[in-house]
Amino acid sequence: MFTCASRPSDWVTRWAEALPAGGQVLDLACGAGRHLRWLAARGHRVTGVDRDLSGLADLDLPVELLQADLEAGPWPLADRQFDAVVVTNYLWRPRWAELADTVAPGGLLIYETFGEDQASIGKPSRPDFLLRHGELLELCRGWRVLGYEDGFLQAPDRFVQRIAAVRPGGTGQRHGLPVLTSTQG
Repeated sequence: MFTCASRPSDWVTRWAEALPAGGQVLDLACGAGRHLRWLAARGHRVTGVDRDLSGLADLDLPVELLQADLEAGPWPLADRQFDAVVVTNYLWRPRWAELADTVAPGGLLIYETFGEDQASIGKPSRPDFLLRHGELLELCRGWRVLGYEDGFLQAPDRFVQRIAAVRPGGTGQRHGLPVLTSTQG
């Protein structure tokens, strides 16, 4: 079903397992929709936002698509919140507060993009598009961090920083957290 280029990120698939069945998910800067397609195929109600939706012309899944320039235009999601927000390979710091507000209280943020060491091996190389070490942890201060990584991934070679974090607040459990096991007594 998925080619190598369209296969969803392992980070996204790992943490998306915690989403409630039929949950509302935002795929921000969705591009050709590799995560949007994967999430919608699993029964989630997905909204995709991108400046260019031409990569989704073949889409035959029930999703909401919003065409918007996230860097120059108005914020297209004012007053909307989602059970989860997925962002990969995208960073625009001036929109961080608005992005964070789209995660409903008790909702999940799944974020993965290039780290600052990426500049040493290729593109992107502009600091505007690269996370500083620990930056996602700082941005999610006060959130419940379920997972965080900052390092090098192979095939394709890249430096990434990624986080899965739950926004404070909310009533009840919006998603199923992974079950932790211990071998110590």
